[in-house]
Amino acid sequence: MCGIYGYVSRHDKIEPEIIHRMGRALAHRGPDDEGEMIRNTGAMSVGLGHKRLSIIDLSTAGKQPMANEDETVWVSLNGEIYNYQELRKELEDKGHRFRSHSDTEVIVHLYEERGAGCLDALNGMFAFALWDGRNNSLFLARDRVGKKPLHYCITEGQIIFASEIKALLQHPRVSRDIDLRALSKYLSYEYIPAPDTIFRSIKKLEPGHFLLYTNRESRSARYWNIPLEDDPPENRSEAQYTEELRDLLERSVRRRLVADVPVGLFVSGGLDSGIVAALAAKAKDQLQCFSIGFDEPSFDESAYAKQVAASLGVKHHLKVFSAQEMLRLVPKLPQILDEPLADPSILPLYLLSSFAAERMKVVLSGDGGDELFAGYQTFQAHKLMHYYHALPGFVRNSLKKFSSHLPVSHGYLSADYKIKQFLKGDGVCAESRFFVWRGAFHGEEKNELLRAEIRRELEHHDCYEDIDRYVQESGLSKELERILYLSMKLYLQDNNLVTVDRASMANGLEVRCPLLDQDVVEFVCRLPAKYKLNGLRTKYLLKRAAGGLLPRRVIYRQKKGFAIPLAQWLNAELKDFMLEYLSEERIRKQGIFNFPYVKRLIDEQLAKTIDHRESLWTLLVFQGWYDSYLDGASRAVVSYCG
Repeated sequence: MCGIYGYVSRHDKIEPEIIHRMGRALAHRGPDDEGEMIRNTGAMSVGLGHKRLSIIDLSTAGKQPMANEDETVWVSLNGEIYNYQELRKELEDKGHRFRSHSDTEVIVHLYEERGAGCLDALNGMFAFALWDGRNNSLFLARDRVGKKPLHYCITEGQIIFASEIKALLQHPRVSRDIDLRALSKYLSYEYIPAPDTIFRSIKKLEPGHFLLYTNRESRSARYWNIPLEDDPPENRSEAQYTEELRDLLERSVRRRLVADVPVGLFVSGGLDSGIVAALAAKAKDQLQCFSIGFDEPSFDESAYAKQVAASLGVKHHLKVFSAQEMLRLVPKLPQILDEPLADPSILPLYLLSSFAAERMKVVLSGDGGDELFAGYQTFQAHKLMHYYHALPGFVRNSLKKFSSHLPVSHGYLSADYKIKQFLKGDGVCAESRFFVWRGAFHGEEKNELLRAEIRRELEHHDCYEDIDRYVQESGLSKELERILYLSMKLYLQDNNLVTVDRASMANGLEVRCPLLDQDVVEFVCRLPAKYKLNGLRTKYLLKRAAGGLLPRRVIYRQKKGFAIPLAQWLNAELKDFMLEYLSEERIRKQGIFNFPYVKRLIDEQLAKTIDHRESLWTLLVFQGWYDSYLDGASRAVVSYCG
């Protein structure tokens, strides 16, 4: 795992100081080594940079950027290629000579053989930049589901790229103007879907895509898509499906245990990380696992993590954090994330990564299980909504009236919170409903939040356009399959995997996700839906596969995830922070939000008449980012859609 950066220019020479500044901004991603390549000869100039976290081939032979034999092809890679040993043998048989034992070098020679087709053969998590001096082209590529990030800016005869936005902003030609459409999406989703970012000038390369930049053109194309089907054939028994899934997971875990440094485990006490840990413990001795706990009992799951570790005989490291330790991270979020992302789980995930990084460079995690196997409660809610719609109208109206009188509780997913969230989805199409349940501002709420002039600029903008685009792209007709597709294309790639990457890499830690192995993903996508959501039973086949590997109470308990007492904090520890960053002076100075509406949210939260935890946290994250990245009115250029 590393940081990559650089730029290519059609007209101007590469300035070494700009390359150096970009690299310094990514030092946290690669503390072990660094390298840069600059060429100011030929039809185009190129500068590639690399910050290295050494995992495979720790020698200087693994240094990047890395070239082929005659130095006409150069690559800078962030990530890991898990099938590099098989590919290396194939390439050696064809006469390619290797200078290192690194997985990176495989990309160089595979590209020489297949060009862009090399991506079809790579099994891994990766984002890379490859310069082909033979035809003066830059080839950017990103892995299939988006485990590794890659951002770019095309401007004035140049393309500038980097693992994180903060590095792009070191280049003087990258504008900081806000994209209002991206802001609108953030307010609804709580993150910004690819390819957009909060900056108009910067884009994300979408997962499963590559971008080719030459002296004549710039074009991107998709090389892989999520292979979900409406009616996949059921040609095996449940027992056979279960056995095949377990075999695939075993192979996936073994691939990810390969490293020239120790590999550990994240264990939360839930099914996903538990089955990964169980299979890893079968494959390798003397593994260590890492968990964190909280001093707030209703949000602490460390007891379950202890049970998993004990049942597997794995050495367990546990650290209990206080609310104050977590809250000290809040002002740091803008520098960790670079753009607004309102998932509060990044706070405990950052602390867990920091704790594990004291002993490890690599850990395995259970990310991806909820999206692949319909594990979220929102999938159950989707089915319940069909029953709700079957009720007579007067019953539904009575339920809505009843819910409005429920007392507000700030506990973890309290009954009143879940009921009110569920009813928000009434009258919304199934595909959008999933994101209404998981998001912040929708419809009239957003209209009240935004100032009139901002609303006018967004009048013809549909913040859910990405949902429509992905539904069309999927070719799916069934609701559940569409929602599964969307949860991977939006929530997984643009929320969950971003938080994992930024929280871990800020601490120089590589996180590997066996459940998101290409073979596993393609197998699960082609399963009949009943093996994912069976009635109201989530993760049906994964739970079957975990039988005999984990205690039954771990497999079938309802997991909380990295929940934090956000509603409680807003009324106590975060109250002063909230009042400062959402003050009338700040809000009016920005000219984006309607202060009377923001004040109403705050007043109702503090009075405990309505729980606005999602909305207020979403606003606070944006305010923190705005304060950090736009540096007040002198830098705050709001770019209208026009």
